[in-house]
Amino acid sequence: MDLLNTLVEKGLRREPPTREEALAVLATSDDELLDVVAAAGKVRRQWFGRRVKLNYLVNLKSGLCPEDCSYCSQRLGSKAEILKYTWLKPDEASKAAAAGVAGGAKRVCLVASGRGPTDRDVERVGRTIEAIKEGNEGVEVCACLGLLSDGQAERLREAGADAYNHNLNTSEATYGGITKTHTYADRVDTVQKAHAAGLSACSGLIAGMGEADEDLVDVVYALRELGSDSVPVNFLIPFEGTPLAKEWNLTPQRCLRILAMVRFVCPDVEVRIAGGREVHLRSMQPLALHIANSIFLGDYLTSEGQAGQADLDMIADAGFEVEGTGTPTLPAHRADALAAASGGCGSGAPAESGGGCGSHAPAESGAAEGGAGCGSGAGGGCGPCGGHAPVPEPAEAPAAEAAPGGARTDLVAVRRRGAGTDLAPNA
Repeated sequence: MDLLNTLVEKGLRREPPTREEALAVLATSDDELLDVVAAAGKVRRQWFGRRVKLNYLVNLKSGLCPEDCSYCSQRLGSKAEILKYTWLKPDEASKAAAAGVAGGAKRVCLVASGRGPTDRDVERVGRTIEAIKEGNEGVEVCACLGLLSDGQAERLREAGADAYNHNLNTSEATYGGITKTHTYADRVDTVQKAHAAGLSACSGLIAGMGEADEDLVDVVYALRELGSDSVPVNFLIPFEGTPLAKEWNLTPQRCLRILAMVRFVCPDVEVRIAGGREVHLRSMQPLALHIANSIFLGDYLTSEGQAGQADLDMIADAGFEVEGTGTPTLPAHRADALAAASGGCGSGAPAESGGGCGSHAPAESGAAEGGAGCGSGAGGGCGPCGGHAPVPEPAEAPAAEAAPGGARTDLVAVRRRGAGTDLAPNA
């Protein structure tokens, strides 16, 4: 296809497609799907080789959020039967993080429900970051605490945070239909605060909320313009007890086209397959690795993922390898841009890699040699709540409720292990 040849050529030059080209990717047929994956794979391998970065979520505080994000199982008024608990202590969080690092995770994402942190919360998270870094040499830490006030991003960076996650989730035009308690502009402001403080900006989207193709393209271009270094692509998990419980709009093929569109618009950025991959990509997850260079290992905030060892086996069987802590993630031009912005030194890494990240460099030619989260799919949010919830006996999994290729509601499993419980985490 002429379209795909054009997109590959632009991706190798770090040049974004036109909006019309991005929309055309989403409009391709299932018959063209493997061609789309192969084209996106050429761009992925140019900047990231065959490496897969593993990220591990630690839910520091779960449930009872005062925000009304329709997609979120922790939202105000949610009837989803998720775990609810107040702040983990730094040593508890560090222990949870260590399980993920032992499983191969390079980045730990610390998430807390709520509108945004108080200064006391920032101090608490700062102590947690210090505890994690003391016990896990070389690990990256990303914080995801909601809307930031002035000065908080700087304090998180001083405590050792490497990145800050705050997803835009959907387009500005449709944002008001998803959330009423804060605005799209509030989210943009927080991403800008994190970037200005020298933190790597991690911001992504949630697909499957009933949005149009135009909305998906709008939000991905907005993420590019914000200079997001990591773009988590979440696929809505329609939790029972939330307003979007009946929104089963995705197929594995649709998910792959969305990931490919993100890769073409953001060719040299860490594209992460985040929440919902097991539910919606299902047996086609290995194909997605040819597009994205990053995944979450194990469980998510309030839902369970596939077994950590299954993730590792999938990566190996697909011919990829886990990215080590000593290997920078992003291409050197992005690493050097962040180093300059944060007052550090350049990475000096070859163009195949890059340890930090920075704003998008202007499009230029020149190849990078291929080398060898935070999005959750659940959303943030929540105020104070009780102690660690008791863990109920796991229910027997129901039978599949849809024909092949249709919705698989039986794959949605509420997290009952790891942080906030007495059971071992899935890593």
